[in-house]
Amino acid sequence: MINVNNLSVLFPDKKLFDDVNLTFNPGNCYGIIGANGAGKSTFLKILSGEKDPTSGSISIDKNSRMSKLNQDHYAFEDEIVLDTVIMGNKKLYEIGREKDEIYMKPDFSDEDGIKAAELEVEYAEMGGYEAESEASTLLQGLGIDTELHEKTMSELIESDKVKVLLAQALFGNPDILLLDEPTNGIDLRAILWLQDFLADFEGIVIIVSHDRYFLNEVCTHMVDIDFGKITMFVGNYDFWYESSQLALKMAKEQNKKKEDKIKELQEFIQRFSANKSKSKQATSRKKLLDKITLDDIRPSSRRYPFVGFTLSREVGNEILNVENLTVESDDGKIIDNLSLRVNKNDKIGFIGNEIAITKFFEIINGKDEDYSGEYKWGQTVTCDYFPKDNGEFFDGIDLNLVDWLRQYSEEQSEIFLRGFLGKMLFSGDEVLKKADVLSGGERVRMMFSKMMINPVNVLTFDQPTNHLDLESIEAVNNGLISFKGNILFTSLDHQFISSVANRIVEFFDDGTYRDVSMNYDDYIEKYVVENV
Repeated sequence: MINVNNLSVLFPDKKLFDDVNLTFNPGNCYGIIGANGAGKSTFLKILSGEKDPTSGSISIDKNSRMSKLNQDHYAFEDEIVLDTVIMGNKKLYEIGREKDEIYMKPDFSDEDGIKAAELEVEYAEMGGYEAESEASTLLQGLGIDTELHEKTMSELIESDKVKVLLAQALFGNPDILLLDEPTNGIDLRAILWLQDFLADFEGIVIIVSHDRYFLNEVCTHMVDIDFGKITMFVGNYDFWYESSQLALKMAKEQNKKKEDKIKELQEFIQRFSANKSKSKQATSRKKLLDKITLDDIRPSSRRYPFVGFTLSREVGNEILNVENLTVESDDGKIIDNLSLRVNKNDKIGFIGNEIAITKFFEIINGKDEDYSGEYKWGQTVTCDYFPKDNGEFFDGIDLNLVDWLRQYSEEQSEIFLRGFLGKMLFSGDEVLKKADVLSGGERVRMMFSKMMINPVNVLTFDQPTNHLDLESIEAVNNGLISFKGNILFTSLDHQFISSVANRIVEFFDDGTYRDVSMNYDDYIEKYVVENV
């Protein structure tokens, strides 16, 4: 159990939160949410002991072992992969090293023998002789083949290093598990494995994540940082989001009878309680949801941008034809003989090899000519493209946001331009900021302003949810669902893909591909789950 008592974090110019009192219990998974800058990572650091609060305290059972996902992917470059995982239990690893060093002494004494025997007992009681087997099982579950287990971390690719650090955090059955963005940088199969692992985990799990689907699958509670407070709610992310919207609606309907509100709440809870899920958390959530009262839900202070794209005209029968498209590199084929036709109403989610996807998007949008084969857009098509790297639009651009947006708009009036910026939550003097000093998330919101200002009928997005907070991701997600034209896109957000795409194209590492007309969840069930 973790008890948070009268916790406050105050800065000279800002209050993150104060008077926080919470209890975290074993068997539950808690998702920490809040707007960017609200203090999610700070709260996690306080729980882990890396940072001291301004006042208050954290109480944790002294016999509980806490494990936290390491964010430094290069912290173990000289270490063997298996050893790196076992380091997740620091005490076990140090006992193992001390024991081995004693045995390696050239002048092994009786005292050394006694000490080694004591260490052997402690090592065995901690499961030391099963450590390599457990570490290997975790690595294989996350997709790290056994041939990599004896290599050094420096020999691994970036995505595999992330998986090793995740295995390190999970190793040794910790009592408390702190995970900051655990799905970043790992593939779908590893994420599905992690979901199953956490469903069976009996300790306390506390997670910060922008992956709504992941939060929905694993969380029993949401811990919301808002109004300068931290409040715990029963349920997963979707339940929190929709209950906050329901609370906002009820707050606006002040004259509505309490009996009507209670009935609406009960119907809402019943709908969510009936949601099916394979995880054990679903049963726990259902029992807790049934106990919720009107006083337990409250509106959020979050501000949601508005994302909406206007259709220039309906597309004709010819939209995009790609024939025998091949892209090669020194290491082999990135795309091998790709042929596809985009049809009316297609919203195609591209998954798999990110290098291949970006290459494909750059080629069809005229940004890369290093290919063989051909592609052709239909005559009725008007396109816009959201690149993964938007640096060319901002780096070294000495324009304020109004003038930056004016470059891409036929309508030049400041009132009109401010209106589009306002939709992206840039208001007042914020629009006078220089474009080249914007944060990653602000740049993305500006790119959406640029794309919204000119109607088109085909949109291409390369990782549009990168750098965005949950509120902006919701807005972009809703905007793409509502768009009546064609969309070609890729994203690492499961819920984003599953709610937008009606066709999936997966690029594999050898350059081949799979193209099927089905939604993302059906695709996972047919092609991915059976291989996990």
